[in-house]
Amino acid sequence: MWTRSSVHLTADLVLAGQWDGRLTAFDRDCDSLDPRWEITHPGHPVTLGSLEDELVVGSRGEVGTIAAYDLATGERRWAYETATDIGPPAKDGIFALPYVVALETDPDRGAVYAVARRYERDGADRRWHSTVFAFDADGRVRWRYETDASPISIDVNEAGDRLAVGYNRCMGSHDVGLVVLDTGSGETRWDWDPGTDGDRRVGDVSFDGPHLAVASHGDKRGYLLGPGGEERWRLDLAVETELGDETLYAYPNHVSAIDDRITFATGNTYAKESRDTDSLHPNEHQLTVVDAAGDPLWNASLDGFAHELTTADDTLVVPCAQHFRTRDSAAHGVRRFDAENGPIEGVPTDGIATAVAADERTIAAVEEPVAYHDETQVRGEYALHTIPLDR
Repeated sequence: MWTRSSVHLTADLVLAGQWDGRLTAFDRDCDSLDPRWEITHPGHPVTLGSLEDELVVGSRGEVGTIAAYDLATGERRWAYETATDIGPPAKDGIFALPYVVALETDPDRGAVYAVARRYERDGADRRWHSTVFAFDADGRVRWRYETDASPISIDVNEAGDRLAVGYNRCMGSHDVGLVVLDTGSGETRWDWDPGTDGDRRVGDVSFDGPHLAVASHGDKRGYLLGPGGEERWRLDLAVETELGDETLYAYPNHVSAIDDRITFATGNTYAKESRDTDSLHPNEHQLTVVDAAGDPLWNASLDGFAHELTTADDTLVVPCAQHFRTRDSAAHGVRRFDAENGPIEGVPTDGIATAVAADERTIAAVEEPVAYHDETQVRGEYALHTIPLDR
């Protein structure tokens, strides 16, 4: 349920970030398993992006490092410690570490955008510290945007002049789930919120031309917003539903908008009163695809928990784990969908597929081993898979 690995594709390389800090580059067109280069990155390299000739890496670790490496050699070009802004960990444990949760690159403009957060808790007192950064290609920080909320995702528009930042937890003075920033100055151009009670707000954001698609944690709906934040439509995804004597819901965790087609993915079922239930929301672990008007095109079951959602041309790719209650290992794998027509043959994995990258040629995926808490068997291995898209 928390990020520990990463994978990225460039024209020539498959790059894998591993839990032990290793970052490995493989030649895409070489049959040899020998890497072109391998280095150790500070912390766990969990977010990857690339500019023309450098790889940009964000970590989860003691100082939350963002660093850039030469794509040809792996030599480090620059590094920045986000703990300088969001603070060092307040205690031991993975959840206390500074975490570069999302990273976007704009190769046309030589820009890097990243968002880092840190969580601390003292009894009932819970706090988030977060900063959005804009870097030039040489590592110079152009601007910062700081809040006391928990960011979950970012996306930059095609024109390169707007950056959307989604916040899934707002329990301090920052009280909106979405801000859209000017990429040149870092100033807020507009903001939006589902207007719901509680601290849950937004799960993911995705630009499509002048529009922005939003997966809302607040009311478990999907939205399409116009250029200034005006609501074009909203869609019930996994809203609160009465089943027996329980009220069930699931969070819309991911959204991808491309070519007037918007895809949402929902997550695990929770009960409103206890967050624990043996029942399942009818729309949990569901992929829902609609057109630009919000009209349904198709939907499909994911069979398990989706760690992310990525697109390549007309293919949707989702790495899936088991259902966390039923724990059916048959759900492990990489799900594939034709954007027009729905499910196509997937690729099963013995372990859990946790990270994917895709382009018009290849899907790359990280598999991780898993041992269910009531079993001694270890399923799968730590492995990198490459899957031709014509398969």
